[in-house]
This record gives sequence, structure tokens and C-alpha cells, in this order.
Amino acid sequence: MADQLNGNGKRGIDEIHEESTDPTGSAVVSELADDGVTMLDVLQDEQELEEDANAVLGAGDDKNCSYDQGYVKRQALYACTTCSVPSSPDFKPAGICLACSYHCHDGHEMVELYTKRNFKCDCGTPRSGLTACKLRPGKIENENVYNQNYSGTYCSCCRPYPDPQDPIQDQMIQCIVCEDWYHGRHLGLGAGPPEDSSYAEMICLHCVAKYPILNHYQGLQNTGGARDKDESVNVNVVDVEVNKTVDSSTPDSLEPVCKLPTNNPELTGTMFLPENWRSSLCQCSSCVLQYTQHNISFLLDNTDTVHYYESQGLSEKGQFEQGMEVLSQMDRVKQVQAISMYNNMKTDLMGFLADFAREGKVVKQEDIQNFFQEMKSKKRPKLDLPPPDTCK
Repeated sequence: MADQLNGNGKRGIDEIHEESTDPTGSAVVSELADDGVTMLDVLQDEQELEEDANAVLGAGDDKNCSYDQGYVKRQALYACTTCSVPSSPDFKPAGICLACSYHCHDGHEMVELYTKRNFKCDCGTPRSGLTACKLRPGKIENENVYNQNYSGTYCSCCRPYPDPQDPIQDQMIQCIVCEDWYHGRHLGLGAGPPEDSSYAEMICLHCVAKYPILNHYQGLQNTGGARDKDESVNVNVVDVEVNKTVDSSTPDSLEPVCKLPTNNPELTGTMFLPENWRSSLCQCSSCVLQYTQHNISFLLDNTDTVHYYESQGLSEKGQFEQGMEVLSQMDRVKQVQAISMYNNMKTDLMGFLADFAREGKVVKQEDIQNFFQEMKSKKRPKLDLPPPDTCK
């Protein structure tokens, strides 16, 4: 899958959905019909898929529930619509960590939420629908913040993704404040959002209206296309009084000079902001107090960004890279043996996949599992013999 991070750490929900619906990489295998795919191509594509997964999961633990970590700064979450049915009259939104999605909700219908900030796993609480978490029993209800995504709907149109009733293919972008996902055409821009490479983060028009202090920084943004003149914002605006901090003009003053622009901007719409724009936010006591009062102080933290979260996951070594590292540490005889075994596996695997390509079949996860299980059953114990004299 190409251009997963779009060069700036942003990810569209359509890309995430594509990964979750093709966990075996069967799309890669379908290219064999062109008779031009080598084993290296398969390995490279598999490596790209693994990197994408690492980016989404970050440093997530798939064996231990994240509950004991408290309100995790940012983590991959899921909503189980089997245990907590959105259409039920007693529905309560709930978020499940990576490990619980595997061990407690295996086989259930899950909504992939991508990442959320400051969240404590709900598995095993009254919200989750389970009487107990298999990994960490005895939990009490948490004080998390939820949005409509936990019931499987997104954007101001409150529709599911993918939407079977929507014939328009449209990029979805996540707002960094409310963390909801929006169709590009529903962000109040007549010409649509700007190019991915021209911005790093987006704040939706509803959050900009809710927190007018953000309007003072509209000079940093790249708005792309022209805005719809008739675009209306129907939200409750928080009254924010901008108190300017007076500079003492003393060199050793402990109070930083207020950097909030002195303009009195009109209410703007969606803001598309460049990388490192957060460093331009004023951090004087007056401005910090406003961010704290309205629970948006995370904007002052550069490690809160999705780009930073994904970079932590991408820094982890993949299985392919680990395998190559182990190979490089072997002596020459063992390297030759390992490469010989790999070449035999490659020949068998390509023949196996070619049969599917000729018949136009999709390779399923159980097919791959059966292939390697059969290979394992064919293995014979090797005699511990010294290498031949011809081996240099």
C-alpha cells in the first residue's frame, strides 16, 4: 500500500480500513497474475504492511491490558459492537485496548478507532458489556472522554465508514482536537482540503468555533481551496477572554512575554496547520490557563502528535529486519545453510501462490497457515556432520 503516512504522519481512515480488511496481504498476491512479481517483491510488500501496522499500533502491547498504565497518553483503541451494541437503549460507548481486542473480544464485531489520547481501557468495566476482563479482572468504570466514533459513526454527517449509502469516494481526515474523522467535503472548503504534503495537522471548523483562541493563529494555516460562503457553524462557542500578559521589561523576568497575536480575527473555519506549528503557541501563564480550563493543553505538547506516535512504532524493528540481523551474525557455513533453506522455501511458496493466481483465487490466511504447516511436517532431522572440505 503506497503513501501510508502521506509524508507527514497523517493517515486517512480509508487507509486504516484497507489494512484491517486485508491482514494477510492477499492484495499483494493478486499481482502474481502479471507474472512479474518476485519473492523480493512479496517480502518488500510484506515489510511495508508490517511497518504500517507498527505505525498504527505504536508501542502497543498485544499480551497485557493497558488498564494498569492509567490514562495512556495515546494508544490504538477498538470499540466492540458485539458486547456493547450501539442500537441498544442502554448503550454506553467503550474503548478496548489492543491486547483485550485479541484475548477478550476475539471473533467479535469491532470498530477500529485508530488512536485516542488520555484513555484508560474499558474492558471488564460496566461499559464494555463483559462481566470481567480475561487479562485484568476487577476493573471499575473509567472517566474517559468519548465521541461518536465509539458507536461507529463519523464526521458532521454522522455516518459509518465505509458508508454503503455514500457513492462518493472522499478522503477522511482526523481533527487533532475532538479526534473525530471528517469527509474532506464536509470541512467548509469549497475547493476541498489542501494537498497532504502541505500540512501536518487539521483542526475542524467546529473546534475552531468552540475555542476562539485558536483563531489568533490562523495566519499559520494553509487553507487550500476557498471556503464555502454559506457554510454555517452550529456549535456552542466558548467565551474566551484574552488577557494580555504585561512584559516587565526586566531581563531576568520569570514571566514569558505573551506571544498571542494582538489581532482580533473574525471567526474562521477549518485550519490546516504545518509541522511544528505547536511551537508557535504562546505559553505565558494567561494563555496556558485558557488551554487548561478548556482541556486543550495537549496542544502545547509536541509529543502528542500522531506523527510522533507513529514514529515510535516505526522505530521498532520488523521481523524481516530482525531476521537479516540474525543472518549477519551467523558464521559462513550456517549462512549458506540458511540461504539454501530460504531458496527452497521461496521456490515452494512461489509455486503455491502461482496455483492461486492461475485459478483466480484469493489467498486466505488459512491457506498460508496450511502451507507452512505442510512445510514443517516435511522437515527431516539433520545429522550433525561437519561441512565438506570444499566449503571455504
